[in-house]
Amino acid sequence: MFFLCLRGFLHGTLVSPTQAKDMTMVYKLIFMGLCLDSILYSNSQQSGTECLKANAKSCGECIQAGPNCGWCTKVDFLQEGEPTSARCDDLAALKRKGCSEEDIQNPRASKRTLKDNLITNKTKRNSMNSSEITQIRPQQLKFELRSGEPQTFNLTFRRAEDYPIDLYYLMDLSFSMKDDLENVKNLGTALMEKMKQITSDFKIGFGSFVEKTVMPYISTTPAKLINPCTAEQQCTSPFSYKNVLSLTSNGNLFNDLVGKQQISGNLDSPEGGFDAIMQVAVCGDHIGWRNVTRLLVFSTDAGFHFAGDGKLGGIVLPNDGKCHMQDNMYTMSHYYDYPSIAHLVRKLSENNIQTIFAVTKDYQDIYKELAKLIPKSAVGTLSSDSNNVIQLIIDSYNSLFSELILENSKLPEGVTISYKSFCKNGEIGTGENGRKCFNISLGDQVEFEITITAHKCPKKDQTETIKIKPLGFTEEVEILLKFICECDCQQFGTPDSPKCHFGNGTFECGACRCNEGRIGKECECSTHQVSSEDMDAQCRKENSSEICSNNGDCICGQCVCNKRENPNEVYSGKYCHCDNFKCDRFNGLICGGNGVCKCRVCECFLNFSGSACDCSEDISTCIASNGQLCNGRGTCECGRCKCADPKFHGQKCEMCQTCLGVCAEQKECVQCRAFHKGEKQEWCDTQCAHFNLTMVDSRDKLPQPGQEDALTHCKEKDVDDCWFYYTYSVNSSSEVYVHVVRDPDCPSGPKIVRIVAGVVAGIVLIGQALLLLWKFFIMIHDKRECAKFEKEKMNAKWDADENPIYKSAVTTVVNPEYEGKLM
Repeated sequence: MFFLCLRGFLHGTLVSPTQAKDMTMVYKLIFMGLCLDSILYSNSQQSGTECLKANAKSCGECIQAGPNCGWCTKVDFLQEGEPTSARCDDLAALKRKGCSEEDIQNPRASKRTLKDNLITNKTKRNSMNSSEITQIRPQQLKFELRSGEPQTFNLTFRRAEDYPIDLYYLMDLSFSMKDDLENVKNLGTALMEKMKQITSDFKIGFGSFVEKTVMPYISTTPAKLINPCTAEQQCTSPFSYKNVLSLTSNGNLFNDLVGKQQISGNLDSPEGGFDAIMQVAVCGDHIGWRNVTRLLVFSTDAGFHFAGDGKLGGIVLPNDGKCHMQDNMYTMSHYYDYPSIAHLVRKLSENNIQTIFAVTKDYQDIYKELAKLIPKSAVGTLSSDSNNVIQLIIDSYNSLFSELILENSKLPEGVTISYKSFCKNGEIGTGENGRKCFNISLGDQVEFEITITAHKCPKKDQTETIKIKPLGFTEEVEILLKFICECDCQQFGTPDSPKCHFGNGTFECGACRCNEGRIGKECECSTHQVSSEDMDAQCRKENSSEICSNNGDCICGQCVCNKRENPNEVYSGKYCHCDNFKCDRFNGLICGGNGVCKCRVCECFLNFSGSACDCSEDISTCIASNGQLCNGRGTCECGRCKCADPKFHGQKCEMCQTCLGVCAEQKECVQCRAFHKGEKQEWCDTQCAHFNLTMVDSRDKLPQPGQEDALTHCKEKDVDDCWFYYTYSVNSSSEVYVHVVRDPDCPSGPKIVRIVAGVVAGIVLIGQALLLLWKFFIMIHDKRECAKFEKEKMNAKWDADENPIYKSAVTTVVNPEYEGKLM
C-alpha cells in the first residue's frame, strides 16, 4: 500500500506545464491524504487481528485478548449478520465503525507505591537496630495487571556499613579432623577481633556433625557405639548433628565449649553434612538466627552423602525439611534420608543463609561444582590443620558480599518477570545477567529495572503476592498483584434481563451474556432449537436454498457469519451475502488499492473510477515533456493516452514504428532551406516553411540537451554524398526550430598514383621474400643429403682384423734353446 501511494505521489510531481501545476498539487495532496488514511486503516486492521481471533463473547474475554483490544457497549453497534464477538476489536477500528470514546471499555494497567522508605546511611558511629536499617527500596508496591500490558518499576540497592552479621561454624568431627579441632578451639576470640573491622554487631555459633547412626555408615557393635576409634584413642560416641553453641557475642564462651569437643568416627569416607546443613537452616529458634546477614561456615575434609544414599541403611523416607532437634541433637537421622541438593538450596534461600565451604585441597573441585548449584555460596581451601580458617572466612565473606543476585518467589500462572541491571562503571545486564551485579563495595548503589507482565488471568484468585529480594539478605520488595479480568461495565449488569429474551441472560456492557443452555444475540433460543427447519427458513434469501449464503450458521433464525482465516476478510449482511474481499482487482490488489470493497462493490477514492478503481481521473500522467496532452495525438482516458492515429503508440503517443524518424522526415526540407539543393528545391518556399532556420559555424555551437525542449540531433547525407548536421526542436508553444552546421563534411577523391605505386612495390617485395625463402629451404635440404651420404660411406668399409673362426694349416714350432742367433 505504501509503495502504491508513493507511486501516485511521484506521478503527481511530474507535471511540468505551469497551467497544470496548481491543480496537480491539489490532486497530489488529496491522494496522499487518502493513502495515509488507507495505511493507517491497514495497520489498525493488523493490530486488531488478536482481538478478532479471540472470538470474545463478553467484555472480560475481550480485554484479556490483548492490550489494544476494546469492547463497544453501544447497544445498536452490531450490523446484521455480525456476531457478538464483533464488539471486540482494535480501538481505532471500533471508532471507525461508529463507536464513540464513551462507549468503549478499555481498562488500563496501573501501579502504586505503598511503602518506599529511604535507604539508611548507617555507619559505626550511629547505633541502630537491624530492623531499622533499609538497604533496598521501594519496599511494597501494588500492580493492577491487564493481559499483555507490562508494568515496570525501578529497584535500588545500597549496602549499609556496619551491618550486623551472624556466623555459624559447622564442623566435621570425624577422626580425620582431629588436628583441625585444635586450631578451631581458639577461633571465637580471634574471629571476633577480625570481624570488628567489618561490623560492630557480630555473633558466632558452633555445631558439629559426623554421620547417620545406622549401618553401614557406622559400626553398631556396643563397643564401637561407645568408642568408634581404636582402643588407644578415646573418641566420643557417633552422632548425626549437634548444636554445641547457639549464636552468641561471647567469643570466650565459644572457645570454652569448642575446647571441650571430642573427635568421633565413622566407617565410610563421605559424611552426613547435608543433614546438619538442613537442620541449621530450618532450626532458627535453636540456632538463634537474627534477621541480619547470616553466614554458615561448613568445614570438612571429606565428601558428602545426598538424597538416595540413605537406602544403603534402609532409610527410604525423603527428608521433610523440618526441624527435629531435641536437647540440641538431631534425632531423626535414622528415619529420614539425606536432603537433595535442590531441597537444600531452597531452604538456604528461604532462610537467607549464605554458605562458605571451607574444605581441604583434595575435595576443593567437588565443592566448587556444588557451589555452582547453590546461589550465594563460596569455596575456600582449608589447610591440613585449619590454621588459615579465619583468613578464609574473611576472604569468602568479601567475595559473597561483592555480588548481588535478585531472586523472586514463585510466580502465578501466566505471569512473567524480566530484569535489567545498571551496575558499577555503567555496566548494563539483561536476561539472566539482568539479575546480577558484581564488584559491589560498601556504599555502592546499583539499580534494577524490573518488568512484570501478565499473559492471562488466573483461574482462581484474582489477587496474588510475589516477593523480590537479594539473595542472602532479609530485606525484600513485596508486590501485590491484582488482575484486571472484567470490565467496569460488568458490575452494572442486569441479571435475568428482559432484554435477553424474557430473562434468559444477563444484559451487560451492551450485550447479553446468555445463561447456560441458551444461545443467540438475545439468548432467544435453546441449544436444541438451533437446527429446526422453521429457524432455517428465516436465514434463506428469497428463491434460494442456501442457508446464510453458505457463509454462516443459522442460529435462532439469524445468520451468524463465518470468520475467515484472515481476520481482515469479513462476511456481512443479513444473509452473509456480502464480503469485502471479492471485488474486482487491479494490479493484484482489491479495488486496485484505490478504493474500499463493500458488499462486493468497489467504492473508489477521489479521482478514481471503474469497477476495480483502476481508472485514474488525473491527467498529469498523460502530459508529454513538451507540455502537450498525449503529444497532441490522442486523448487521456483513465490516466493513459488513447492515440487517435493507430500508427502512434506509447504511454504518451510518442512512438511510431512505421513512421520515418524526425531526421529522415525533415532531411529534404533542411537541404533546400540551408543549402538550396535536393528534391524539394523547387517547392522549398511552400513545403518547407514550417520551421525557423538558424545556421551555425560548427557542431559545437549546435543546441545541447537541456537548452531546448524535445531536442533531436541529426546526421544525414545530401545529394552530393556529403554529411550535414542539424538539430530539430519543438518548444512548449509547438514552434519548431532547426539549427544547421554551415559547412557539410564532403569526402575527398582517391589518390591513384599512391595506390598504384603501393601495389607494385608490394608485389616486388613479396616476390623477393618468396625467392629468399625458397633458397633457404634448398640449402637446408642439401646439407641433410650430404650428411646422409657421408654416414653411409663410412659404414661401407671392411674390417681388417682376423676372422676368429679361421684356423691356419701351418704349424710353427719354436726351439726353446734357440735364441735367434745366426750361425
